[in-house]
Amino acid sequence: MLRWLQDYPRFLEVAYDLTQRLLRPFRRWLKPGGAVERLFVGAEQAGKGAVFNCQMCGQCVLHSTGMTCPMNCPKNLRNGPCGGVRADGRCEVKPEMRCVWVQAWERSQHMPAYGHELLNVLPPVNRRLQGTAAWINDFTGAAQQNPAGWIDIRDIQTI
Repeated sequence: MLRWLQDYPRFLEVAYDLTQRLLRPFRRWLKPGGAVERLFVGAEQAGKGAVFNCQMCGQCVLHSTGMTCPMNCPKNLRNGPCGGVRADGRCEVKPEMRCVWVQAWERSQHMPAYGHELLNVLPPVNRRLQGTAAWINDFTGAAQQNPAGWIDIRDIQTI
């Protein structure tokens, strides 16, 4: 349907920045729970669902993954392809689909502002945020909190 937009990641990158700027003044009202979050969840399901097949993980990283949702990977891999990507770029689990990470790499090459973020290691998904509004989680900081037991690479001291 609207997924052809994914092939224009620069446009989506600009739309992401614009949305972030438009919502920033309202962040004090963007709290988890209640009618505002229900409104955001509905909007995210409708908009991001149609364009990105959004899985509502609550920690959207589209801007960091070439505007390709890594949660569409059959293995839910969030930091790159598995060892089973076929030579033609198709998924080993679902041969009829292209590997989301091959798509993410190709699309990130057309994103001057965020394309480099594809190289960042992302923490695992916090499953407690499943079904919640990613924009609200981003503004409240919930999306940046690592799941219990996850050690952030920045917290490791090297000798």
